[in-house]
Amino acid sequence: MHVQDWLDTVPAAAVYALVGLVIGLESLGIPLPGEIILVSAALMSSQHAGIDPVILGACASIGAIIGDSIGYAIGRKGGRPLLAWLGKKFPKHFSEGHIATAERSFEKWGMWAVFFGRFVALLRIFAGPLAGVLRMPYWKFLIANVLGGILWAGGTTAVIYYVGIVAESWLKRFSWLGLVAAVLVGLTSMLVLKRKAKKAQVAPRDADVETVPAAE
Repeated sequence: MHVQDWLDTVPAAAVYALVGLVIGLESLGIPLPGEIILVSAALMSSQHAGIDPVILGACASIGAIIGDSIGYAIGRKGGRPLLAWLGKKFPKHFSEGHIATAERSFEKWGMWAVFFGRFVALLRIFAGPLAGVLRMPYWKFLIANVLGGILWAGGTTAVIYYVGIVAESWLKRFSWLGLVAAVLVGLTSMLVLKRKAKKAQVAPRDADVETVPAAE
């Protein structure tokens, strides 16, 4: 069966539900490939007449907003012990260095860290829970959460959808290309954040070494 024929058999409701669920869980604080799922679904909508990109973008936005809000509530209730627990469960995503990098972003940018964090792979996982742990006023968090969720989810869906329409004949042969591009973008942002996290992890250690008094 041709890829296009297979895509046409996928129920639109299943795609909407999957996108909303995965993005919601990722925003809540569970490491999942939300961006890759959204990009893949947006590509599908450009080639699948039954999948409405407007509904898809709305489902993605709702999932992002609700997930972030639940993450905020969990972070506010769980506090620092929650971050320590997440660090044990997901050491690659919630290491001390990653948390330190995210905290500095929040201290510097405040509510805008929630807004712009939506566009960075790992910060999407941190934004909700960390805003709750740091007790950011909920009204500030909500504004940044709603605006960021709509702009990221809706914008990504629109861009990928129109790219798929323009290059439809080409993408029918290489429908995996958009997915590969999304993976590369995601990996690049993760590597950049990892490098910053490592620097953040080394900095406190260096500070500790400097404060140790010399033996007489």
